[in-house]
Amino acid sequence: MKTKTPSESHTILTEIVLPNDTNTLGNLMGGKLLHWLDIAAAVCAQRHCNRVVVTASVNNVSFNHPIKLGDVVTLEARISRAFSSSMEVVIDVYVEGYGSSKKTKCNNAIYTFVAVDQVGRPIEVPALKPETEEDKERYNSALRRKQLSLILAGKMNPSEATELKALFQ
Repeated sequence: MKTKTPSESHTILTEIVLPNDTNTLGNLMGGKLLHWLDIAAAVCAQRHCNRVVVTASVNNVSFNHPIKLGDVVTLEARISRAFSSSMEVVIDVYVEGYGSSKKTKCNNAIYTFVAVDQVGRPIEVPALKPETEEDKERYNSALRRKQLSLILAGKMNPSEATELKALFQ
């Protein structure tokens, strides 16, 4: 199976915040942003493996900056690491205020997707070869996050989490 790079599955989704997308304060509702994040991440994961993918987990979402009515929102999704059948996707969220062309990073998220076959069983995905220094850092961090998740789920003994232990040595 061919190894891919993050830029081969890079996905950009752009939306405008309309009145029906906002809460009573005129801010984008968090659930709407989660919907957009899931779509951008799913397209990115599907592009990476050319298979049907399902959301396995929403690992992290940060709402660092409110997004206002009329703002243009751009979501940039990249695969940070591919494991045997799963892929971690990092999504950076940028906003352009109404009438402005200045893009500001306001939120980010990390999702995990699993590629599945026709009957819903997990299948192998292509490996990932990081390109940039940021890609390499995200690639390494993804393994630490996976090990922590496995420990918390009771599927890995903490003594086996070599990448996590290395942080403390």
